[in-house]
Amino acid sequence: MEQFEPDRLSAAQTAAMRRSLTSGRGALTRRSLLRASGVGALTLGGLSALTACGIPPAKRDGAAVASDDHSDREKEINFSNWTEYMDTSDDEKTRPTLEEFTKRTGIQVKYTEDINDNVEFFGKIRPQLAAGQDTGRDLIVVTDWLAARIIRLGWAQKLDPSHLPHAYANLIPQFRNPDWDPGRAHSYPWTGIDTVIAYNSKATDGKKVDSVTQLLDDPSLKGRVGFLTEMRDTVGMTLLDQGKNPADFTTADYDAAIGRLQKGVDTKQIRRFTGNDYTADLDKGDLAACLAWAGDVIQLQAGNPDIKYAIPAAGYITSSDNLLVPVKARHKANAEKLIDYYYEPPVAAQLAAFISYVCPVEGVKEELAKIDPALADNPLIVPDKEMAAKAHAFRSLTSEEETAYEEKFAKLIGA
Repeated sequence: MEQFEPDRLSAAQTAAMRRSLTSGRGALTRRSLLRASGVGALTLGGLSALTACGIPPAKRDGAAVASDDHSDREKEINFSNWTEYMDTSDDEKTRPTLEEFTKRTGIQVKYTEDINDNVEFFGKIRPQLAAGQDTGRDLIVVTDWLAARIIRLGWAQKLDPSHLPHAYANLIPQFRNPDWDPGRAHSYPWTGIDTVIAYNSKATDGKKVDSVTQLLDDPSLKGRVGFLTEMRDTVGMTLLDQGKNPADFTTADYDAAIGRLQKGVDTKQIRRFTGNDYTADLDKGDLAACLAWAGDVIQLQAGNPDIKYAIPAAGYITSSDNLLVPVKARHKANAEKLIDYYYEPPVAAQLAAFISYVCPVEGVKEELAKIDPALADNPLIVPDKEMAAKAHAFRSLTSEEETAYEEKFAKLIGA
């Protein structure tokens, strides 16, 4: 059998993952103070799974190998998710929405919190996926970049729209058509993750900070500004500020954004590039303003009324964690029923009330208001039309682009 290396990672890509492990989104857990999703912990096993040569993938055109579905005979689902990413009862002994699904359908859900980071989890399931074997999981939740990789390699099954009437009808527009899965043929979002501007109003003497231009040019903020060590967030927000579309930009556009940020470094306007540690500095006022993840802002505001946020007029970067059915999963139709169930607004509201992430379900606001009006009115959880219209996704990169772009970004941030 011919051996080759699918999507082998460059040194620059590996370094970016290492940054995400030590200080970025990948260092965080879903219900810690600092919550966001990203590349994930860079363990030796996880890294080797992504970089080493081995068994060729089942297909490379994104058309997954057909699977025998045992859903009619086996009323069960094996569901792998991140830790603390599901609603639980007050005594933490039950998961109410999953229990209700079982009561309604008779389908038992074996729910496992065995995803601690994307890379490590991919290392667990890659050998079976590459060999066209059942991973033992019918439904998984992974972040955009890994979802794109799995789909591209042909390791995710195409979903049946007839089994997903609520999901198809209720998915909010900003998540409907990612370039890595047009029309959501293989995936549906579990939650969304937004990058915004956060500021400490006490540290800014009451001044609102609402643009990347202000972060980079306002002399009153000099030396007290933070940007993120996640390339797509920092460069994406800068591209937007320069009038470029992160979903359709050129290398020249990218280089111009890097140059703009480099000026902020050279003039010492930017204090530093941070991972999850920006929250402590922002809370204390050592950082007056910075790029931030929306989930962090919600948590920080609970303990510090001086923490504010702004959505730039130019827009903001959004991404998502996504539900996929792996190749050879035994219970595809059952998994599709569960996906569709979580797109019913009352169910989606229960989940959103617990995890406080961007809810991708249209019509959830009214249901969430019955649980907690404050959450329903928070656009960081339920984006209003104005905010949703400003959401932009960072386009997929070729391996060559990612290598070149990460090298330039690493030089910028001194990594």
